[in-house]
Amino acid sequence: MKRITPALDSSSGRPLYLQLYDYIKNGILSGELPPREKLPSLRSLAKSTDMSLTTVQLAYSQLVMEGYLTSKPNSGYYINEIFYGLERSGSETSPSDDEMAITQYSQQQEEDSDSPDKHFLYDMACFDFTKWKKCMNKVFNEQAQELLFVSDPQGELPLRKEIAKYLYGARGVSCRPEQILIGAGTQQITSYLASILQMNGIRNVSLEEPGYLPVKSIFRDREFLMTPVPMGPDGIQIDMLPSNIRSAVYVSPSNQFPTGSVMSISKRYELLDWAAKNNSIIIEDDYDSELRYSGNTVPALQGLRRQENVVYLGSFSSTLFASIKISYMVLPASLTGMLEDIMEGYTQTCSKAEQLTLASFMAKGYYQTGIKRLRNLYAQKLQTAISTIKKYGDDFITPAGTASGTNMLLEIKTAKTSEELCGDAASLGVTATGAGRFWEESQGDASAPSRIHSIILYYVRIPLDDIQDTIRKLIKKWRS
Repeated sequence: MKRITPALDSSSGRPLYLQLYDYIKNGILSGELPPREKLPSLRSLAKSTDMSLTTVQLAYSQLVMEGYLTSKPNSGYYINEIFYGLERSGSETSPSDDEMAITQYSQQQEEDSDSPDKHFLYDMACFDFTKWKKCMNKVFNEQAQELLFVSDPQGELPLRKEIAKYLYGARGVSCRPEQILIGAGTQQITSYLASILQMNGIRNVSLEEPGYLPVKSIFRDREFLMTPVPMGPDGIQIDMLPSNIRSAVYVSPSNQFPTGSVMSISKRYELLDWAAKNNSIIIEDDYDSELRYSGNTVPALQGLRRQENVVYLGSFSSTLFASIKISYMVLPASLTGMLEDIMEGYTQTCSKAEQLTLASFMAKGYYQTGIKRLRNLYAQKLQTAISTIKKYGDDFITPAGTASGTNMLLEIKTAKTSEELCGDAASLGVTATGAGRFWEESQGDASAPSRIHSIILYYVRIPLDDIQDTIRKLIKKWRS
C-alpha cells in the first residue's frame, strides 16, 4: 500500500476534497499509483493527513464514479487498470494564455454571483424568469438597433464567446468562438453535423442501443449506414465499433439516455484511441451533464486530449426552459473551415433577441448560479421521489439511473402495458414515457400475467411540495 501524502492548500479557492481528488487522479495517470494497488482506508487517510473523514470520502467517491477506483465491500478501495491508448502522462499540453484567461473569467463569474403541455405539471421554481426578463429588457433598451438586422447564421458572437468561456470552466472543453455553431435544438445541430460528416467522406455512424431516437432518424434520413452498438454498465461496447474504416460514433458519456450510465475513464481513453487509430469522429452529446446529484460533475470527453476527433454537442433546454430551443455544437478546429459552406443558404433559426439575452444572462453569472440552484432543488426532488417509491412501491418498482439528469428510469413489474402506465401518469399531470421506444431488447414474455416494463419518469417537473403525494397516488394507480 503506497503512502499518500498530498500537499493541500487550505487557502486555495478549490475545495480540499477536489485537491485530494486531483492528487490521486494525477498519481494514477502518471503511473505513480499502479493498477490494483489498494489505497488507504477512509479513516487511516483522514488521520494521516489531518483531513476530515467527509473530505476523504468525497474525493474517493468522485474517483469511483469516474472509474479511477473500485470500491470492494469489506475490503477497501483499489486502483483500476486505465487504458491510455496512444498517449499517457505528459500528453496533455499546458493551457494557452487564452485558456487561462477563460478559466480566470469562469472563476470570477462564480465568485461574483450571489445570487410541456398545459395539462402536465411543471414547477415554475425551476427557473428565475425575473432575471431573464431583466436581461431581455437590457437587450431591448441597449441593443435595439442590432435587432433590426438578421442574426449571424453561425450564431451571435457574444453568445458564442460566453459559451466558450463557460464550457472551459465548467466542462473542461477547450474551444474558441469560431468553432461554435448555434442552432434551434439538438436535432437541427445534428442535421448540420451530418452534412459535415458527408463532406468528409463519412457514411457510417454507430449509435448507442438504447439511445436517443430523433438522432437515429436524422442519420437514417441522410442515408447513413447505421450500426446499433449495445450499452454496457460503463458505456458503449467499444469492441463492437467498426475498425479499418472511417466512421463516426454518437455517445453520451456523462449521462447516457435512457440508462443514465456514466462512461468510465478507462473506456473514455479507449474510445479516443479507437477514433485516432481509425481516423474517425466521436460525437459527444453532453446531455444533462451539469445536473449531477452525487459527487462532482464528470469532465467532458472532449477535454481529455488535445486532438481533432471529438465533436461536442450541448443544449440549454434542461438548464433554462424547454421552449428556449438553443443548442450548440463545438467542432474541431480542422473542421471549422466547412461551416461557411454548410451554412450557405441557411439562416439562423434561433431568435436573435433570445441569443443576446442568454449571452447577458451568462455574462452576469445568472446561468451558473441557476445551475447550482437546480442541482440542489432536483437533488431534493430525487431523494423525495426515491423514498416515496421505496415506502409505497418497493415490492414492484425499482428505480435506476438516478445519479443525474431530469428523469429516472423505473423498472415496474406489472400486468399493465407501458401505454397504460404512462396513461395513469398523465391522468395525474405527470410526464412519463415508455422506454420501449428506445430499448429494443425484450424484458419478459408478453403473454405472461406479469412482466417488467421500463418507464422514464420526469420527476423534476413536479413541484417539490407535491412530489410525495403525487407519486404516492401514481403508485396506487399503477398497483390497481
